[in-house]
Amino acid sequence: MTETLKKRKLTASGSDAQKFGKSKVLSPFRIVGNVSNAVPFAVGTLGSTFYIVTSVGKSFQIYDANNLHLLFVSEKETDASITCLATHFHFVFAGFGNKVGAYRRGRLEHLLEMPDFDATVNDICVFGDFMCVSTDKNVVYVFKRNGQDKFATALYTKFEITKLQGSDIVSVIHLPTYLNKIVVVTKSNLLVYNVKSGKLLFTADEFPYTITTAECAPALDIIGLGSASGEVILYNVKKGRKVRTIKTPVPISSLSFRTDGAAHLAVGSANGDLIFYDLDRRSRIHILKSVHREQYGGISKASFLNGQPIVVTSGDDNQLKEYIFDPSLSQGDAEVVVQPPRFLRSRGGHSQPPTSILFADTESHFLLSASSDRSVWGFSLRKDAQSQELSQRLHKKKDGGKLAGNVLKEKFPEVLSMAIENARQGEWENLLTAHKDEHFARTWNLATKRVGRWTLDTIDGGLAKCVAISACGNFGFVGSSNGGIGVYNLQSGLPRKKYKLHKKAVSGIAVDGMNRKMVSCGLDGLVGFYDFSKSAYLGKLQLDVPITSLVYHKSSDLFALALDDFSIVVIDAVTQKVVRQLWGHSNRISSLDFSPDGRWVISASLDSSVRTWDLPTGLCIDGIRLDSVATNIRFSPNGDYVATTHVHGNGISIWTNRAQFKPLPARQIEEQDFAHVSLYSSFGYGHASMLEGAFENVPSSEVSAEEFGQYQSVDQINANLITLSLGPRNRLKTLLNLDVIRQRSKPVEQPKKAEKAPFFLQISGEKVGDDAIARENVDYEQSRANARVEQEKEKLSSDMEEKLQKQKPGIATFESKFTKLLREGHLATNYKLFLEGLVNLSPASLDMEIRSLKSFEPFDELVWFMEALAQGLNSNANFELYEAFISLLFKAHGDVLHANSNNVELRKAFDRLREAQSQNKRLDSVVKYCSSVANFVSTA
Repeated sequence: MTETLKKRKLTASGSDAQKFGKSKVLSPFRIVGNVSNAVPFAVGTLGSTFYIVTSVGKSFQIYDANNLHLLFVSEKETDASITCLATHFHFVFAGFGNKVGAYRRGRLEHLLEMPDFDATVNDICVFGDFMCVSTDKNVVYVFKRNGQDKFATALYTKFEITKLQGSDIVSVIHLPTYLNKIVVVTKSNLLVYNVKSGKLLFTADEFPYTITTAECAPALDIIGLGSASGEVILYNVKKGRKVRTIKTPVPISSLSFRTDGAAHLAVGSANGDLIFYDLDRRSRIHILKSVHREQYGGISKASFLNGQPIVVTSGDDNQLKEYIFDPSLSQGDAEVVVQPPRFLRSRGGHSQPPTSILFADTESHFLLSASSDRSVWGFSLRKDAQSQELSQRLHKKKDGGKLAGNVLKEKFPEVLSMAIENARQGEWENLLTAHKDEHFARTWNLATKRVGRWTLDTIDGGLAKCVAISACGNFGFVGSSNGGIGVYNLQSGLPRKKYKLHKKAVSGIAVDGMNRKMVSCGLDGLVGFYDFSKSAYLGKLQLDVPITSLVYHKSSDLFALALDDFSIVVIDAVTQKVVRQLWGHSNRISSLDFSPDGRWVISASLDSSVRTWDLPTGLCIDGIRLDSVATNIRFSPNGDYVATTHVHGNGISIWTNRAQFKPLPARQIEEQDFAHVSLYSSFGYGHASMLEGAFENVPSSEVSAEEFGQYQSVDQINANLITLSLGPRNRLKTLLNLDVIRQRSKPVEQPKKAEKAPFFLQISGEKVGDDAIARENVDYEQSRANARVEQEKEKLSSDMEEKLQKQKPGIATFESKFTKLLREGHLATNYKLFLEGLVNLSPASLDMEIRSLKSFEPFDELVWFMEALAQGLNSNANFELYEAFISLLFKAHGDVLHANSNNVELRKAFDRLREAQSQNKRLDSVVKYCSSVANFVSTA
């Protein structure tokens, strides 16, 4: 990699890091449903295999031509939209703006920049050591390979096409056997240049029509030209004249010659038809109608694979298709009959941005999507080959006739609302859709991927606005623009119930998991509650503003409403009351959804933001700003994905949920802290992973409790409040019942005597009393020296003890940590350290230390201990533990304290302890008062 590219990469990565942050909840993963656009694809060859490169805006995708499996996607978004593509063995060349990027396996390896900064690259031609790049300024730049470079990187020369020589450049072509020569095809003629010498060798006469495409023919010196008026010209460059002209009735957008032995020519037209000509018989053999849609420019490119009877086509309708010619069935000298090309395989998606999406199963496998191009697709998140469009072929009537509607050309209108339930999938229809300007809803069968048998009319003649399906899969609900709600049996398609509550259009319908309670909302701001099983009206809730959408969470009986005042209201279906109102969006809310556990609500708005709300706290815990407004947002059933659709782009963005891998912050996030996400640059296919949120390396020093929402409980909220201990509950019970525990822990049976040892024991020496044998191996003098050393040590230790007793005559030689802290607390008149150690002791150790207190005059330790307990009670912390310690003290030393009640120090300690315990009465009165108020409220 060159130093220039390294600097560019560092600069780009730095700017991206500053401009685009990371969301704490959503991690970009991939985009599904994007296949191609109007930029012609490029076909590359590696041995006997082929690969196809298609553009999807500012990135490109590489498919295996054998099965159309997606192999690679460009790692980073280009600076501008891709305008042309070319291939050369392992390398893909993409032109965008005034630059050409050289990629290998989707990774950028080199970047070429044209000298003219205002130019836009139109075409790329790679052959030998040269790469020719044409721009919209009618200039051809020639780059040459130097040294060990794998492709051309150095600018060699350039040609400028003047107005006298020709018009705008259409393409640059290198003909076989034409050494160091290129053919520059313009809209009016063609020119031949020698790229090595820089000379113009030949200029053709002007054609009477506008050239739109050019293709090299398999015959020497022949080039095929297509015109906007429908003529196909076979031109001999060497002789400088036309060989043949073929007239077609449509404007030509692409040409391709078959090279597997049959002299066939494929002509792609701007109206979407693909026409095949037999050049030997000089006749048209087949025509494929509407291969790509005319409203999207028809066929952008059609190309035969080299040496294969397979033709590949693409268009701006987001479709990539393959057709194959089967071998002829003619035998002997009979005339060869060419069978029509057979559809082989395809990849595709919506031609316009999606308008409605739903997850079709509980395993996050299929994603249903409807678009304004009037199609309904089922996209697989596991394998692109399983994605397909749902058929709109209508069922026949019982008498053999067909239902109303033109089944050949017209598709159903745009979908406004979708509902799905898989409880009865395979038995009858399980998908319900409401379409624009239709007075009925349509049913679909996902088992057959086809439109269903029934159309469910609205009960009041209004337009169908919203639909729903019950959890059992038996009932379908259709909401009308006039406010009526109709309930139908999906097995028979017959009406069952009618509800008329709303005065304006119904915007949402939902039923709980047990078919007991039904909820509806409308543009009149009314929320209706119904007993569905009894067909009874339960009540209503009037809001001040219109309600635009409703999302129901069945397991928690909560439903969220998007209001026209840019707020979200969460209502409990059981109590029929508002439990949360979420404010933050500054424009209309386009979509919202619950997380599977019901803890979050995620919402998208026309203010280009996506917010995540935490329902227990009512806070916005995460937010991102997009460069394209999100129109739909859905959580997957198991919570691992979030799918969004946007105003720009035909694909569906898939995000992974970081909450599956690590704890997330539960604090409020301000708008200035929102992450900025670019759809294409952030969804980097080359480096994005579903587990990205799990493997992010965050230094431990940077991880704070606040960032991850871990609240550290304080020991005491306020010093005036009586606080219980934070330890386990059974600790207090153990302290109060130590006597019972000891009684239960006593052994039931007496200990058994040890078994008799065997008669023959393999021991000797002192172990069996034979002192003589032990002394035989011991040096007598050494033993005497050791004895003298031991005597000196004992004498030294006894002197130290006497000295210590003289200095501190009241203190014993051994002092436990418990007693030491108690004594130091008395000297400092502060028992804080002692109380901390006391609270952390285990019940058995605590009982032993209290029983070990000196219970004889002058009763210092007992007095100090009572003073410490009085200080602990006055602190209002660990209240119940100190009461338990007092109980243990009187159990262990109650007789001593009672017998010496006249002791002055003991009496003072008693008075302090009694004064500290006097607040117990205040606690008792407060508890009784709260209990009385609670009883009164509950029974009133």
